[in-house]
Amino acid sequence: MSIYDFEVTTIDGRRISMGEFRDRVLLIVNVASQCGYTPQYEGLEALHRRHHDRGFAVLGFPCDQFGHQEPGSEEEIQRFCQSRYDVSFPMFAKLEVNGRNADPLYRHLREAAPGVLGSRSIKWNFTKFLVDRAGTVVRRYGSRDTPAEIEPDVVALL
Repeated sequence: MSIYDFEVTTIDGRRISMGEFRDRVLLIVNVASQCGYTPQYEGLEALHRRHHDRGFAVLGFPCDQFGHQEPGSEEEIQRFCQSRYDVSFPMFAKLEVNGRNADPLYRHLREAAPGVLGSRSIKWNFTKFLVDRAGTVVRRYGSRDTPAEIEPDVVALL
C-alpha cells in the first residue's frame, strides 16, 4: 500500500487523490498556527521552493489535537499561512492524526514509520514524514527536526 491509495480534502474543500502527487518526493507535515514550532513554516516554504522544480512538495495538514494550537477555520488557516509565511505549498483541511477519528492517510503514515521506541502515535505538531517517488514512507521526523536538517534526505531522494 502506498500513500497514493488515499484521498484527502484540500483546504478549500475539494476531495483529491494522493495520486495527484505521484512521482514526487513529499514531506507530509501536521501543522498548527499557534505552536512554538509554527516558525518552521518559513523553512518548509523555503525547502518547497528550492526543490519544487525537481519534483518535491511539502504537504501541510492542519491539526488541532495538540494544545488546541490550530483553532481556526480552514479559511483562517489559509489566510494566516499566506499572509505570515507566503505559503505556496499545498495545504489541506484540518484533520486528526491520532485516535479513533484519525485520518486514514495518517493511520498509514504512523504504521509505515513508527516513532521512537516503535510508538505509533504522533507526539506533537510539525511531525514530518518523508515519502519517496513510489509513494513509500521513508522516514519520520519529530517536531524539533527542522526543514534545514531534513533537506539532505530530501535531496538524496530527488
